[in-house]
Amino acid sequence: MRALDDLYDRLSQRNSDALGYPAAKDFDCTPLLRFLQLPLNNVGDPFAEGTYQVETRAIEREVLAFFADLLRAPAGDWWGYVTNGGTEGNLYGLYLARELHPGGIVYFSEHTHYSVSKNLHFLGMRHIMIRAQENGEIDYDDLRETLKIHRDVPPIIFANIGTTMTEARDDVSRIVEIMNSLAIHQRYVHSDAALCGAYAPLLDPRPSFDFVDGADSVSISGHKFLGAPMPCGVVLARKHNVSRIARSVDYIGSLDTTISGSRNGFTPLVLWHRLQTLGIEGVRERARAALEVAAYAVEQLRAAGVPAWRNANALTVIFPRVPDELRDKWQLATQGAISHFIAMPGISKEHVDALVEDMRCSALR
Repeated sequence: MRALDDLYDRLSQRNSDALGYPAAKDFDCTPLLRFLQLPLNNVGDPFAEGTYQVETRAIEREVLAFFADLLRAPAGDWWGYVTNGGTEGNLYGLYLARELHPGGIVYFSEHTHYSVSKNLHFLGMRHIMIRAQENGEIDYDDLRETLKIHRDVPPIIFANIGTTMTEARDDVSRIVEIMNSLAIHQRYVHSDAALCGAYAPLLDPRPSFDFVDGADSVSISGHKFLGAPMPCGVVLARKHNVSRIARSVDYIGSLDTTISGSRNGFTPLVLWHRLQTLGIEGVRERARAALEVAAYAVEQLRAAGVPAWRNANALTVIFPRVPDELRDKWQLATQGAISHFIAMPGISKEHVDALVEDMRCSALR
């Protein structure tokens, strides 16, 4: 159909020009195309067999095991599932925290992703916004003073492991130390590692955000750093906490432990194929190459007179707000006085050169 051909051509061009949003461009799902002819549905718990058997739960469990190892989840006490993206993973973490601490207060920084406020509204959870530092990281002094005021209420910490605009990472170990110093032991920590979670554990120094550092749940997007043709992700949590909310459902012959009932059975296959293709060393090299492009972008932008910067070991490069013409051409995420470029896998130094040249020409007009 001509309409589909035209749509594909337009989207292919737009994908090539998209430099401001976290979506890898270098994946190949061709070996999986035949599975699109099947109604794959991983309804129910990935660790419980169900009545419906056109599913990929065994594959899903392999994906989860990879991330459990990467995030240093406690042996024998972790659980998770493949989600439809970071927002669902964050919703799950907050939902679990609410069930464990019904009267708890959620603390999150002012640079937290916009969807979190929506999730808190869905769940009807009390919350307090904490100031952020200039680089986007949470203000630990403000957090400490606010926690002091509400020491009698269990805190639910929503930690950003890569904020939307600056890729700032909150330090979970430091947050845990603050709570320990205030003798706050009834608490919950969720790490939103949507962009960074797949490669942050491989960085040196390793950011503090996983289960060993004190997280009770972690959410990661699959379509961002690893790459997928549709949004997807993974959420992991401590199994003993999840067990407190699980219930059996006769209709599906499984446990009801996930946000949605029917779940995409194709996305676990996509993530499994990506991980099988790359391996842990491939993921490590992927991160190294992307960080090299990010460093190159800062260097080239500064050479062109643009005051660009990035947080340590970040793929996100920040610079003053660009004109609307450039924002739209390169699909650069823009908020307030800043815009950014993200060196996702599949974006090359040639992309950077073209963007810098456009910015230089724009400044001369």
